[in-house]
Amino acid sequence: MTTFLHPGDRGYDEARSIWNAMIDRRPAVIARCRTTADVVDAVRLARTSNLELGIRCGGHSIAGLAVPDGGLMIDLTPMGGVEIDLERRIAIVQGGALLGELDRAAQRYGLATTAGNVSHTGVGGLTLGGGMGWLARRFGLACDNVTAYEVVTANGDVIRATADENADLFWGLRGGGGNFGVVTAFEFQLHEIGTRALVAEFTYPIEAAYDALRGWRELNRTAPREATFTASITPDGVTLGYVWVGPRGDDLLPEFRALGPVLHEKVEAMPYLTLQSRDDSVQGHRYRRYWKGHYFKSLPDEAIKALINTPGPSASLQAYGGAICDTPDDAAAFSHRDTLFEFVTATRWQDPAADEERIAEIREYAATLTPYAEGAYVNTLNGEAIHRAFPPAKLARLAELKAKYDPDNLFHLNQNIAPAALAA
Repeated sequence: MTTFLHPGDRGYDEARSIWNAMIDRRPAVIARCRTTADVVDAVRLARTSNLELGIRCGGHSIAGLAVPDGGLMIDLTPMGGVEIDLERRIAIVQGGALLGELDRAAQRYGLATTAGNVSHTGVGGLTLGGGMGWLARRFGLACDNVTAYEVVTANGDVIRATADENADLFWGLRGGGGNFGVVTAFEFQLHEIGTRALVAEFTYPIEAAYDALRGWRELNRTAPREATFTASITPDGVTLGYVWVGPRGDDLLPEFRALGPVLHEKVEAMPYLTLQSRDDSVQGHRYRRYWKGHYFKSLPDEAIKALINTPGPSASLQAYGGAICDTPDDAAAFSHRDTLFEFVTATRWQDPAADEERIAEIREYAATLTPYAEGAYVNTLNGEAIHRAFPPAKLARLAELKAKYDPDNLFHLNQNIAPAALAA
């Protein structure tokens, strides 16, 4: 049974708070749904009451898209169940589950599917945008591992989308974001990975960063699919390394030690569950946050110079490739499968008076890398046009799909794709 929260009710402020403390919006009503039928009722209530509708799961949208000021927010967090079907090797995940719940349930059997790098991220938001994680180079993106979706449409109908049933919707849900309905359940293909991971990190001084990054780029060309290369760039230096899931993983260590003078080396074997939560924000919703992202389909020397010569914020790179490229581009809404590295520059702070300065420095840093970028990850878009995530032909197909399933654009508090008729 749905619990409805209104301003002043106990739990209301907690329910409307999300990961980015800059977002301080007040919905007229929050519908905390426990079943698919509850979601149906909430969607229909939003339509009949003419209330703007937002959908909250993990609350990690940097732009706070889940929280409608004066509208109705569907809070899926009570729907956090995960069931493992060992015979089919499938995880059945409710739409409000967090990644940590999925990981813990699957790891009881040495299984996993591609999930993001922060355990308190919502399964739904991550997966609907594509879903990058440490297993993506081996098994594809999170959306590539979904075999079925249960969806509540804008009309309040409950439908199932698979490769054989409502196949057009299945295509759009694989990377098209939250545009087509409320996904109340996912079925994920699971893979046997064991329970071990290895994290290797090597820090080089700033004066060696250029040569080290060039060498790291070349090593990535032949990296095994078990290895996901990472880079962290700060004004003081660069940390290069990789994450390896499974046994062994130390064959690459001598090559990293040879990239330049190593100031600090950290090589740590750990349980996979520890890997999946090591980047969690234990501070909860305390910080104000801002980020920008790019996709690089190559990393020319000029881009490396821009990465290390821009003073101020830090940046990270994470390698794509491997199984991500195995899925044909036209098989799913997710685009830019030929990406080599994903770039993100992010910052966090607490003083509202610093908003303008902190946002400006992130924008300026990202702008220096724009000449080398080709596209962006839909889940890191932050005020940019949706066309950065999709090429024109695919965006047109998504707009037609939107017109079929949500012609009035009820679900628009997302990285929105306007229905074809409205877009025209």
